[in-house]
Amino acid sequence: MAPRFTVTYFIRTGDVEEARKRALDITLEQTVEIPRHVVPKGYVEDEILGRLEALDKDPDGRQGFLATISYSEDDIGGDFPQFLNIVFGNSSIKPGLKVEDIGLSPGILDLCKGPRHGIAGLRARAGVGETPLLMSAIKPVGLSTKELARLAHDFALGGMHYVKDDHGLVDQKTSPFGERLRACVDAVGEANAKSGGKTSFVPNVTGPANAIIDRAMQAQEAGAGGVMIAPALAGYDVIRTLAADPDFSLPLISHPAFAGANVVSPDCGFTHRTFFGTLHRLMGADAVIYPNFGGRFGFTREECLSIAGACAVELGGLKAIVPAPGGGMTLNRVGEMRAAYGNDIMYLVGGALLETGNLVEACQRLFDAVYA
Repeated sequence: MAPRFTVTYFIRTGDVEEARKRALDITLEQTVEIPRHVVPKGYVEDEILGRLEALDKDPDGRQGFLATISYSEDDIGGDFPQFLNIVFGNSSIKPGLKVEDIGLSPGILDLCKGPRHGIAGLRARAGVGETPLLMSAIKPVGLSTKELARLAHDFALGGMHYVKDDHGLVDQKTSPFGERLRACVDAVGEANAKSGGKTSFVPNVTGPANAIIDRAMQAQEAGAGGVMIAPALAGYDVIRTLAADPDFSLPLISHPAFAGANVVSPDCGFTHRTFFGTLHRLMGADAVIYPNFGGRFGFTREECLSIAGACAVELGGLKAIVPAPGGGMTLNRVGEMRAAYGNDIMYLVGGALLETGNLVEACQRLFDAVYA
């Protein structure tokens, strides 16, 4: 018998028998996808079919039950997208079901090597100890390469550890990818030479399937300090593929664009911690960007702290990664964020710095506020 991994689902219902019926439906839907009475005896029934291991009233007081279902590693076939399909494939289309947690098995950990760098590696690249990291983004789309490179230079001169593309910057005619990559790497290098800093430029390599890997390799050759990918747009296996590629060595930063529907419903999709924490560590992301509480996206403080916790909790020996909350953050929120997150955080502040007249001075004020 192959080892089994588990998925715990929240089932929205007040009736235990209905919960059991729906849980047993998940065991079929996620594996054999045929009626229970025609499941073949022997290997298919004993190994491939999902198995309901536990059904308990939700401990948090929601009207529903937690169903823990185990699946055989043989269901996966050494395929990460198929792992995701087993976790929440067809059942994700049904209302009132939410993935609460994933329990790993040796085979899943063998498939998912996890982050190459993690929070420790990102700190080492920035030349800092166990302190917060700082990141900002060049924007908006429509500026020329020269204008974007000037922003990258000033962010670096102001003390940002990482300066990334905005997620909307790809290969537009106003700033083609290759041109912008070279210009921004050079601009950040010029700022580092002036300040003695170790700022890294992080291009957005999200794009067509046949371009992403090439762009990531271009970034590495050009001297970038990492790459950013939106896995909900590019595909969840892309980050895992790059993280495991022996010819690629840069840190990987995940952007949440197109991912919101996975977490925003109270009883569909994934819990925030499972999606932005567990799955991103399995993918191999070294940093995960997500909307901070109090910003313009509506994540709660509890949800955000659950993500940060999942970035660091023991997970089969996988490296801890850095949570990078952003989305409408301002300098006057730093104290509140520091109290909530502590040191294991990457502050992502962009537009609030661009609002000021002097970008370098604004960055320095953020630096001083974080490290005060």
